[in-house]
Amino acid sequence: MADKQLITMAMIILDGKKTADEIKQEIAVKVEQIVKDGGKRPHLAAILVGEDGASQTYVNNKEKTCFQVGFKSTVIRMPESITQERLLEEIKRLNEDEDIDGLIVQLPLPRHIDEQKIIEAIDPEKDVDGFHPVNVGKMVLGMPSYISATPGGIMELISRYNIQTSGKHCVIIGRSNIVGRPLANLLSQKTQPGDCTVTICHSHTKNIKEITLQADILIAALGKPGFVRGDMVKDGAVVIDVGITRVPANNKSGFRLAGDVLFDEVAPKASFITPVPGGVGPMTIISLLKNTLKASGN
Repeated sequence: MADKQLITMAMIILDGKKTADEIKQEIAVKVEQIVKDGGKRPHLAAILVGEDGASQTYVNNKEKTCFQVGFKSTVIRMPESITQERLLEEIKRLNEDEDIDGLIVQLPLPRHIDEQKIIEAIDPEKDVDGFHPVNVGKMVLGMPSYISATPGGIMELISRYNIQTSGKHCVIIGRSNIVGRPLANLLSQKTQPGDCTVTICHSHTKNIKEITLQADILIAALGKPGFVRGDMVKDGAVVIDVGITRVPANNKSGFRLAGDVLFDEVAPKASFITPVPGGVGPMTIISLLKNTLKASGN
């Protein structure tokens, strides 16, 4: 009990679920006003290929959230055996459908389909996942664009909690095109959040502990449960845990969700920290909603 009290007093939980719920309410009010004024209801379409359980869950959650905020939602389900040519035809049809504002293709795709080719086939103006090279390029240049879901959600969470980033040293563990690299770019831009000095660490980084101990803001996005321990974090650091991995557990489901940060060791030293689950995860759908609202012209 004493340990829990110490953690509560020492830091602030970055509550992604609560923040996401607040933003969903804000979006719902805006959509209601748009429709009341005679405007078009934002419309998000998703293509789901195959029977992957996690992908089905993600798409179902997106569909549910769309209805919660007043968006129209269309889900096109295709068999795993679908040819790349047929999938490209469906993307072309949705690109040309003027009623659809945002279009996503749920990843991963079956091995016989070239994911990059599929991403590049989506109209950049409807690419609310922010994966198209046009949107990535605009993001790098600091131009208006669709920011991909996880980096966008993290930036929103930082902003909502008024965490100061200007002049801070941000260390990101992980260099993926989906999280690490976009975040490094966003946090180094002349914005708020932003104006950070950013260091990216990865599997070939030597003396990683020496680097993470310098971090005012530490972002773990490498997919290794419990990688960041207490002795890798300096007192007062902001710690954002992007990792979410199923690990065996003695419970009904047989697993629990674990982050890249060993929470119980790190939390007493942090000023702010995200939990897993309930931290970064709920914020990703918010980016998708905001991008779709933007794509609809609102």
